[in-house]
Amino acid sequence: MSSARPRIRRSAPAGRSSRFALTGFAALLATALTACSGGASGSAAVRGDGKAPDTGITVNLRGEAAAPGEPVKVKLARGKLKAVSVTAEGGGPLAGRISADGRTWTSDRVAAPGTAYTVEATDAGGGSDRASFATAEAEKVNKLLLAPGRDTTVGIAQPLSVVFDHPVKDKAAVERALKVSTSNETEGSWGWLKDYSGKDRVDWRPEEYWKPGTKVTLDAQLNGVDSGADGGWFVRDYATAFTIGAAQVVKVDLDGHRLALHRDGKQVMDIPTSAGTPGGEKASWRGTAVLMSKEGTINMRSETVGLGDAYDKMVDYSMRLTWSGMYAHAAPWNAGFFGRANRSSGCVGMSDADAAALYGQVRVGDPFEMTGAEAKGTVAEGNGYGAWNVSWADWQAKSALK
Repeated sequence: MSSARPRIRRSAPAGRSSRFALTGFAALLATALTACSGGASGSAAVRGDGKAPDTGITVNLRGEAAAPGEPVKVKLARGKLKAVSVTAEGGGPLAGRISADGRTWTSDRVAAPGTAYTVEATDAGGGSDRASFATAEAEKVNKLLLAPGRDTTVGIAQPLSVVFDHPVKDKAAVERALKVSTSNETEGSWGWLKDYSGKDRVDWRPEEYWKPGTKVTLDAQLNGVDSGADGGWFVRDYATAFTIGAAQVVKVDLDGHRLALHRDGKQVMDIPTSAGTPGGEKASWRGTAVLMSKEGTINMRSETVGLGDAYDKMVDYSMRLTWSGMYAHAAPWNAGFFGRANRSSGCVGMSDADAAALYGQVRVGDPFEMTGAEAKGTVAEGNGYGAWNVSWADWQAKSALK
């Protein structure tokens, strides 16, 4: 990171000050303040025998507008540290560790922007010292959107997906802060891509579909991480947790004009369909899409997907497959083509009864595996959740830490 840190305001946060408190007798106050000129350390405590051990500490961050994004380092002048506590005002402590020689304590995480901290240290001889500092406010803050939502149950193809409000230049720093854990030690990888919205996005997926019953947790320890030029700082942590449901796969044969639902390897539904008209922009996508949402009855207008004024309909049992507007849904107006020909404007249409039955069975996160020549191309990785159309080796290469 640049030492200039142009994105940090150096003005002091309101109501904050650099505090260095006495922990021994008040009579030592004047001596203590002289010893820590420049705000480097606090005062020494007094032992029971009346002799004050030299427990002066120095902290690498000091003052009212210290630069965030750095670990807190506490150094002891002599002797060995016994314990160090660094606590954020209005928050919890920063975890850290004492060095092998006992002279230095370093926090595991960095100091966050716009935060006041109190440092307390004790040494092996019974002395103690105290200091405080505050970090500068962030001029620009980055935020994110997580999917899937907390405590949801999703299909076997649902990735962890993080979309950022602002550009992420330091992708490695951000990726290191994203901690994924699973109940069965599933291996996976983050991959960076552009969301359909044009924003930076990073998804985490296993090599193959999730095993049913897997519990997944994301702990995004982003507070204090700088996303880089034009991106801003993160000023909080994020978390989500979800469970993988039944092994369901929807197989769409575009050329055969049929859709089949498979559960635990067995076919449980077979539906005649009519997908996108081949030979142009109205054709359907091929490849694996992931059911993004079950939206019920919605208004579909062709102008929103660049097809002029071809249609404006209220559509029932709508199941979104891509951001670009591909759905599976009821399409009774195409009844004459079900099982015979593809004549839709890009979606996979079926009868009201079949759409209702499928809608009731599928779950967000279920994969729709679409095959056939009558398609306009393969679902892109950022157009919904198209990561399954990328080989495992190529997906791993999209990690910023590989």
